[in-house]
Amino acid sequence: MKQTQAWQRLKQSQEQINQVIVGKSEAVEAALACLLAGGHLLIEDIPGVGKTTLAHSLAISLGTSWQRIQFTADLLPADILGLSVYQRSNEVFEFHPGPIFHQLILADEINRGTAKTQSALLEAMAEKRVTVEGNTRKLPQPFFVIATQNPLDNAGTFPLPDSQLDRFLLSISLGYPTAKAELELLSGADRQQMLEKLPVVLHEHDLAELQEQTRAVYRSDSLLHYLQALLLATREWAGLKNGLSPRAGLALLHCASAIAVLAGRDYCQPEDIQKVFPALCRHRLIYQDSISNTQADPEALAAEIIRSVPVLEAVHNRA
Repeated sequence: MKQTQAWQRLKQSQEQINQVIVGKSEAVEAALACLLAGGHLLIEDIPGVGKTTLAHSLAISLGTSWQRIQFTADLLPADILGLSVYQRSNEVFEFHPGPIFHQLILADEINRGTAKTQSALLEAMAEKRVTVEGNTRKLPQPFFVIATQNPLDNAGTFPLPDSQLDRFLLSISLGYPTAKAELELLSGADRQQMLEKLPVVLHEHDLAELQEQTRAVYRSDSLLHYLQALLLATREWAGLKNGLSPRAGLALLHCASAIAVLAGRDYCQPEDIQKVFPALCRHRLIYQDSISNTQADPEALAAEIIRSVPVLEAVHNRA
């Protein structure tokens, strides 16, 4: 693939975010792949490990208009979508758009909002538009939602319904840093000060170009057969409530293509699929009984499924 200026700025942006989120290069790569694929990202972990900092770093580096929404139990759908206010001078109702009318939304602690408030994002995330008071309004393009979520056993959380979870292309977890990364974090600059000094690296036209390159990535027939075999394995896996849907399969293909672009390639290979497979499965594969579900390790389950499916001979280059 020709390494354009847009690609070079993408790599610069990736390096910049890695300097803020120390020791989490795989999570940063997955987040950028999600954005290149045109999807929404869910970051799930305990408080204090850098979920919001990662989301802020992405928002600032991309240079798009963005807005942070702090989800709480008393947040209402109108606080997100907006509402009409009566103007006495003109004797008309004037619509005041809510924070959803930005290109990038940081939905912080999304599962602290009630189900009614969470549902305000469903149409926006699926169709890039919202319906308020009977009128449908388009959202700015590109439109991304980066949401953070606390573990469900934390006080004051409400589980996201399956329909909401499926709107997220990938779900990642940061976890605790390594000893080396944590020492660098403790001895380094304050993360908030670093965020304030971050420059905009990737512009809107760069993102559009990179997304076009992602859609143009070559995928061989044997690669598609391998991907389909992975989908079938999830549907036949013992104990799972549901396997991956065809829509999840398309999402996996788009994300793998984005990984190829990040690597500077114009073709997709099985390793690209394997790299994003755990993040795609984390919020989609659920065990039938609650006991197995609470004891399950999403990464370990994804690794088992990958090991169970032999890699078919894939054509890595154009014929």
